[in-house]
Amino acid sequence: MTVTASAGETRSRPVQVWLLVWAVALAAVLVVFLLQDRLPWAVNYPASAVVPVADWVSALMRWIKSNLSWLTRSITAVLGVPLDFALNLLAKNFKIGHGADAYVLPRLSWVGVCAAAFIAGHAAGGRKLGLLVGGCFLYIALFGQWTSAMLTLGLISIAVPFCIVTGLFAGIWAWRKPWAERLIVSPALDLMQTIPTFAYLIPMLLLFGNSPVSAMIATAIFATPPMVRATMLGLSRVPSEIDDFSEMAGCTARQKLWRVLLPSARPTLMVGVNQVIMLALNMVIIASMIGAGGLGYDVLLALRALKVGEAMEAGLAIVALAIALDRLSQAIAHSQAKGHVHQEVSPSLWRRYPNLTLAIAILVVTTLFGLFVPALAVVPKAITFTTAPLWKAAVNWVTINFFDTIEAFRVALILNLLNPLRAFCEGFPWLGAVFLLGLAGYQLSGLRLAVLVAALTAFCAITGLWEKTMATVYLCGISAFIACLIGIPIGLMASRSDRFEKIVTPVIDTLQVLPSFCFIIPVVMLFRVGDVTAMIATIAFAVVPAIRYTNHGIRQVPPALIEAAKVSGCTPRQTFFRVQLPLALPEIMLGVNQTILMALAMIIICAMVGTRDLGQEVFIALSKADSGRGIVAGLAIAFIGIVADRLFSAWTAKARARLG
Repeated sequence: MTVTASAGETRSRPVQVWLLVWAVALAAVLVVFLLQDRLPWAVNYPASAVVPVADWVSALMRWIKSNLSWLTRSITAVLGVPLDFALNLLAKNFKIGHGADAYVLPRLSWVGVCAAAFIAGHAAGGRKLGLLVGGCFLYIALFGQWTSAMLTLGLISIAVPFCIVTGLFAGIWAWRKPWAERLIVSPALDLMQTIPTFAYLIPMLLLFGNSPVSAMIATAIFATPPMVRATMLGLSRVPSEIDDFSEMAGCTARQKLWRVLLPSARPTLMVGVNQVIMLALNMVIIASMIGAGGLGYDVLLALRALKVGEAMEAGLAIVALAIALDRLSQAIAHSQAKGHVHQEVSPSLWRRYPNLTLAIAILVVTTLFGLFVPALAVVPKAITFTTAPLWKAAVNWVTINFFDTIEAFRVALILNLLNPLRAFCEGFPWLGAVFLLGLAGYQLSGLRLAVLVAALTAFCAITGLWEKTMATVYLCGISAFIACLIGIPIGLMASRSDRFEKIVTPVIDTLQVLPSFCFIIPVVMLFRVGDVTAMIATIAFAVVPAIRYTNHGIRQVPPALIEAAKVSGCTPRQTFFRVQLPLALPEIMLGVNQTILMALAMIIICAMVGTRDLGQEVFIALSKADSGRGIVAGLAIAFIGIVADRLFSAWTAKARARLG
């Protein structure tokens, strides 16, 4: 008994020490805040000490543009060839010759593309998937969005293979060279995934101009990281027995990689391909601002003109395209995981690939007939529909009948929650934030994390962006907090009821497929522009990881531990709260981490609806082509995400170690 007591005292002593340290630290920050008249430099970073990083970056970009324009023009010319071919094939027409003598070859027939989509879905997942994928393309055609959707699809069809090949080789290199993964690849991936999407557009606009090539390069940079991570993960998970067997069989290093390891890692690689497709679609929509055109440009124009119906129709077309591509790539990944790979060796191509041959034949035939039957070449206006007047009427009806309720809710939220929280965050001493976050890093993982977290936080202050940074933290923080308040209980209920999980899963799958643009449209209709709109759209976008990780965490608790709890006499409630929930806590916190990162990504998109934070800085920089201002603001946003990610990851690792 004495031993037990002393052990408990030994464990509790560090906790008591850290509680005392935190009490002293918080008291010190409070004193600094109260003495801000005497210590103004500790609360608001002095303007005279701001480091002009933005000016340095702008000067560097101007130098690159002046001295390396030959390189950027060469890249544009090389990438423009396949891109122009894809856009002409799907959305435009091929023009051979010049002037009046030019001969026009038609783009692919919309009927043929819909049929090919059905065949692809049927081959990957059966008739139900074929009807879904073909139906999505038919929906796009019948609602008059065909040309815009094909512009978007054309960009994706070139960007995605580029991302896959680049990500595959980068992942192989990082897997083979651990030092490269640790020092180069992982930090680069962290920056690529946390720098906001708008920040990618500014240097692309400056270096490559307002063109589809700029949009494609920005898309490739944004969408490549999942493929790199999937390649590293897939290769590291290949069983050692397979590796040993390939060496015993006399394979060279190259043969072992390409004929043994990569085929064994194919299921994980296909998951990476799926993520690349979805991120590329999301980025292509945003890249419409620098010349990509397509559905994203239609949404942007409609939102600027406050044309609710047109924005909603283009947004739903984006959703249809996203669902089709997501379900198709998931089905292919699933069939690869099960090993459904056609092994028949036949001299004739059509016997080896009957579905591909049939799809190509239909495309060729319908396109050629389109020369004589215009209805096959272009979607006839007589069969198209528009729901724009209905959406506008619905919004007008809601506005007229529920305006007072919606406005009262919006004003109450602003006055009682958002404004006080914003004032608290913007008034928080920058030196206190650097100190407290550094202390948290030291407690969780030691000096290295403390220095990293403190340095990244200080960057936001010394570049003169502290007030904008705290405005971003406030809006992202409240959105992520509410998303967790909603998502974690739903995840807990889903983990305890299979029936409820079957209801929730399609909803969160749909939310995950929706591009970020689409969350803004319905909220703007009801709440107009401002922080409330940004918060609601961000909650809807970021709630998915909280639900998914909570459900997964509870369900992955080993059944043997649950049986042991039951044998020891625990009630179902005690088993849940004292066994399952503590063991699932690291997974749940990982979901919270992902929720914060997704909220941060969405907050930047919400700069389009009037928020006043770092996202607005990037948005203004994009409109003025001010590369320095946009890149520095983008780095500040990325550093917020990296600080949150590192702290939560360290906390999760510590919790896992404590729970064994």
